Amino acid sequence: MFLELIATIFAGFAVAGVVMLVGLASGGRLPKWLAPVAAGLAMIGVTIASEYGWYERTRAALPDGVVVAETSRNKSLYRPWTYAVPFVERFAAIDTGSAKTHPDLPGHYLTEVYFFGRWAPVSSLAVRFDCARWRRAVVDSDAGMVAGDDSALDWVSPPKDDGLLGTFCGAL
Repeated sequence: MFLELIATIFAGFAVAGVVMLVGLASGGRLPKWLAPVAAGLAMIGVTIASEYGWYERTRAALPDGVVVAETSRNKSLYRPWTYAVPFVERFAAIDTGSAKTHPDLPGHYLTEVYFFGRWAPVSSLAVRFDCARWRRAVVDSDAGMVAGDDSALDWVSPPKDDGLLGTFCGAL
């Protein structure tokens, strides 16, 4: 966040400086108000580019085996351009590469689901997927794949278009 603030301020100063140099080169024909207006527009442009580029930069930095399952797009009243093109503000990714199985639990998998937010720290949950019965449960990562009665788990049976189950079970 701090580096983005520095980049935004630097862009404002740079564009204002270019406009002032063009004004000097043109013999003072440019109005004096143009430099601060251009600086402000440049700062808004850099902020917008940073907002829209965050998801692609973060997704490209994910390690192998971590797959984006769901995204959440945002529209804001104080960002009117987002009504035309909403940006991805947060997303969930599943670690398909390190999923664990248990020989006594066919069709059950244990893996981490990571939650990324634009201005939030990354968080994760251990999730047990039952692809055969199309359900999932958040579990304690230490006891997540214990064979036996799994009725103690808080299973969720989401609709068929669930991003987490669809991404994980579809990757198998």
